[in-house]
Amino acid sequence: MSLLEDSSILITGGTGSFGKAFISRLLQDVNPRRIVVFSRDELKQYEVRQMFNDDPRLRWFIGDIRDEHRLSRAMTGVDYVVHAAALKQVDTAEYNPGEFIKTNVLGSQNVIEASMDAGVKKVVALSTDKASSPINLYGATKLTADKLFISGNHYAAAYPTRFSVVRYGNVMGSRGSVIPFFRRLAAEGKSLPITDFRMTRFFITLPQAVQFVLDSFELMQGGELYVPRIPSMRITDLAQAVAPGAEMHEIGLRPGEKLHEEMISAEEGRRALQISEDRYVLQPDLATWGYKAPEGKPVPDGFHYTSDRNDLWFTGEEMINILATEV
Repeated sequence: MSLLEDSSILITGGTGSFGKAFISRLLQDVNPRRIVVFSRDELKQYEVRQMFNDDPRLRWFIGDIRDEHRLSRAMTGVDYVVHAAALKQVDTAEYNPGEFIKTNVLGSQNVIEASMDAGVKKVVALSTDKASSPINLYGATKLTADKLFISGNHYAAAYPTRFSVVRYGNVMGSRGSVIPFFRRLAAEGKSLPITDFRMTRFFITLPQAVQFVLDSFELMQGGELYVPRIPSMRITDLAQAVAPGAEMHEIGLRPGEKLHEEMISAEEGRRALQISEDRYVLQPDLATWGYKAPEGKPVPDGFHYTSDRNDLWFTGEEMINILATEV
């Protein structure tokens, strides 16, 4: 039996790509008592309601995570929370830093406070590889949010609520991902723009991301930052898998963009364990809430988990098969 079965679950940012896939999985396989979809876009909520045929297990809250009072109202009676709401565009963050801080940092603190006040049992916050050794404002806000959630366990020590974080790479086919963009340009017969022909990225499918979060609820005791062991791919190879034979041209890195992404920095590696074939955990630096280290093996000295030094790589044929069946 799943931990989430017959429970009440709230998803912030629940009308995004992850939220829709997560809701679908919950309704099909987990059968929760109630799913609260919390998001600020009225049109997207309407569209997602139609997608799920107004399933009676779904509840719809228009609200912004910047509003703690609204969050608290939505969390009444909620057992588990997935925090997926965020502003995410790297170049937009460079031009609108204050807005990203209000949502990704202050909004995350509101989720923490409202979860504790409502007596939520477990909260899993979604992060990004850009939070590891960040060089752009988006990554810096997500790193701050990660630390807020891990440290939230100190303040929740006397409460039933526990917080953990999952950090993963690019989600294939998600809203704003490069795959639909490449597909559209290829259909128009245009050359595909590549920021740098050397660029690599971590990739995960939406079903894999959903499963990783579900498993994290089962495993977590609070204070963990989970990282999946997933393949990398060169962006040029991805472009050719999406549109075989398409022309490509180099346009240069955008402001705040990395050549290669990172999910575990060299400094974070000192407190990393590999706890399964497909999962690492970063243990908290300081834990006053009774945290106990899980079983696992320490990563090698100097371990640095970056997309260009990965030991797992997608081949073009593997990506073509994934694109044909899952994206």
